[in-house]
Amino acid sequence: MQDKTEISVIIPLYNEEDNIERLIQILLPVLNQLNRSWEIIFIDDGSKDRSFELVKEIHEQNPDVTGIALSRNFGHQIALLAGLHRAKGDVVIMMDADLQHPPEVIPRLLEASSRGYDIVNTRRIDAKGTGWFKKVSSRGFYRLMNFLSDIPITESSSDFRLMSKKALGAFLKFQERDRFTRGLISWMGFNQTIIDYECPPRLIGTSKYTLRKMLHFALDGITSFSAKPLRIASYSGMIVFFIGLLYALFAIIQYFRGANMPGWTSLLVTVLIIGGIQLLAIGIIGEYLARIFHESKARPIYFIKDQTP
Repeated sequence: MQDKTEISVIIPLYNEEDNIERLIQILLPVLNQLNRSWEIIFIDDGSKDRSFELVKEIHEQNPDVTGIALSRNFGHQIALLAGLHRAKGDVVIMMDADLQHPPEVIPRLLEASSRGYDIVNTRRIDAKGTGWFKKVSSRGFYRLMNFLSDIPITESSSDFRLMSKKALGAFLKFQERDRFTRGLISWMGFNQTIIDYECPPRLIGTSKYTLRKMLHFALDGITSFSAKPLRIASYSGMIVFFIGLLYALFAIIQYFRGANMPGWTSLLVTVLIIGGIQLLAIGIIGEYLARIFHESKARPIYFIKDQTP
């Protein structure tokens, strides 16, 4: 291995044994043609297949390919952080192992970096075969995120990006456990740009982002960078309160006028609406309290159970 590493490539893994060898076959020629020293760091995020065993085998053939295995599945964002902690390069490139981040884009990231950008983000252009639910849910998430947050996030952005050593040093100062990397990157500032890439069709496996994980990811993003949900809950409470006052005034006037008012329907609707708003407000407050609770415990963010020599 060379004394000075110019490029670090960080690749989280979770049950990617079917993609690792194919990724290496594509990635190594791209890196070798750059004529710059490099390292590849795989982070196994608690895989249940042979992902890390394959990383060890690749390391034996090429010591510039290394890896660490986390003690359990801590999540994609934490796995990225674990890799960034070990990166030694002058620039760091983050990408996924499922071949949805084409290695052929790396020279374009480096070219943008050579023009003085500390952070080079990417924007995904979905392949024609991408399902409508994926497109609609992704678009809806970013629009909701930008509506609720004071930090703008580019629609269809991904965690496929390049960071300079200066930007990486700043990023590693964040101590959050419930991390939303795209929001943190946007919040940091620095000289940033974005390039588009076409997302290839998925040949093997399925996305690790299930609907449950997507919802959790969305909650992390919203609660990390916005207090607007709390304000919306407060405003909703005030609106319902004033509507209730108006309705009470109307009911009193009708009573003194001697008008018969069938009350079951209106009473039921009123109770359901107010009860629903109360539960929603309690849930929103609970999400923020949960984040405070997680951060206050100050537990280690991750543990490493194995690594390449």
